[in-house]
Amino acid sequence: MKKLIALFAALAIFGGVATAAPKAEKKIATVVFTTDLDCHHCAQKVMNTIPYEKGIKDVQVDVPTKTVTVKFDEAKNSVESLTKAFESIKVKVVKAEKK
Repeated sequence: MKKLIALFAALAIFGGVATAAPKAEKKIATVVFTTDLDCHHCAQKVMNTIPYEKGIKDVQVDVPTKTVTVKFDEAKNSVESLTKAFESIKVKVVKAEKK
């Protein structure tokens, strides 16, 4: 009886492993936005909003060069929706350069 239970347990474990679907690879994109940022207050506005958008992995703001670098999961977000997020906090995005 113990052997039968052990056999069914082994079948359940290996059957579950065999049917588990592989996870899709995350495609992380990096975009550099040129903005109209001119002070650290504006940079703080960006840092209080953009990192909380869906799929964002990293945000770096450089006030002297007026750029914002965003790393994000392309399956969860896009350049167009990030542009809209900047517009919602009244930060004008001049152009986006995808790396």
